[in-house]
Amino acid sequence: MGRPRQFVPAEALRDALAVFWEKGYQATSLDDLTAAMHLSRSSFYACFGSKHAVMMAAVELYANELFARLEALAASSMPAIESIHAVLAAIAEVDAGPRGCFFVNSVTELAPHDAALAAFGQHHVARTGALVIGLLERAGFGPETAHARAAALLALVIGTITLRKAGLPVAELQAILSQAQLLLADTTSAA
Repeated sequence: MGRPRQFVPAEALRDALAVFWEKGYQATSLDDLTAAMHLSRSSFYACFGSKHAVMMAAVELYANELFARLEALAASSMPAIESIHAVLAAIAEVDAGPRGCFFVNSVTELAPHDAALAAFGQHHVARTGALVIGLLERAGFGPETAHARAAALLALVIGTITLRKAGLPVAELQAILSQAQLLLADTTSAA
């Protein structure tokens, strides 16, 4: 007889993330979570505490991993403008299908009535914005212009994610995302 499966909290959290991403927070039951995570209710509560705690941990895991990828792109040897395009493409994932972005889905569903998620959402957007601002300044934009254009670029990419979830074809999403070029042009008058 084989050994019982060893419980690994990080793997269980990834299983929970997959369920939340597929169903959303409200539609995910505790039975859905415990089945996906291969946990009894008592083990679930002992390890994670609550459905909300698991959701917060899943959102933070997803956002932190995405941000680490964005930081790596920003730190690459590419010219700043190319790095910005790479960062935007990594966020938008235009060819990832209609599932949407787990972070955007979660914030859209819960932040209006969940202060903890709203606060984390603001933190993640702020750090992502700061990363884009740094790249814009490296590309020659002045601080005020960099702030304004970073906000516009993030709005463009989040809108693209939302349209991806609505099922727009990849070619249309790429055309929308290409409008970032207008915000990245002419650094000489942007200082």
